[in-house]
Amino acid sequence: MRLSNLADYAVVMLAAAARKDGARLSATCLAEETGVPLPTAQKLVGRLAAAGLIVSSRGTGGGFKLARCASAISLADIVEAVEGPIAMTACVETGRHDCGVEHSCRVKPHWDAVNNAMRGALAGVSLEVLSQTPVRPELVEGPSLSSTAGEKKGRASTSSARTVGA
Repeated sequence: MRLSNLADYAVVMLAAAARKDGARLSATCLAEETGVPLPTAQKLVGRLAAAGLIVSSRGTGGGFKLARCASAISLADIVEAVEGPIAMTACVETGRHDCGVEHSCRVKPHWDAVNNAMRGALAGVSLEVLSQTPVRPELVEGPSLSSTAGEKKGRASTSSARTVGA
């Protein structure tokens, strides 16, 4: 699965909005900050508002802001606001019968489980996480793929990196 440019831009825009900590924003402001073309940003503001992810108001002091806190908005919410329901194949959509092997397909009954797993993975990533500055990989502890000597060296460099960064 690959996100469309619109879904990608929506994630970028909402992450920027989350970093603004509840301030009222405009599509123009976010377009300038993120590099998303203004007509695209305006189009996405409409879709995101229709999906209930942002709330907008007109007039003086108008603009939009997140409808709920960033931790309560998932990547799945954003993708579905732009792309519609998450589905790996069209055959599981109600009313679709354009597959030539639909009547004999033994995989079709399993696509719902795959789609639910995909949605679950995307739902597990919050906008709050997406809006944070990424941690440098060398500062993250994790299992070492090298020998014991490499592990000791990796731990030492990680410890010193933490001391420097602290």
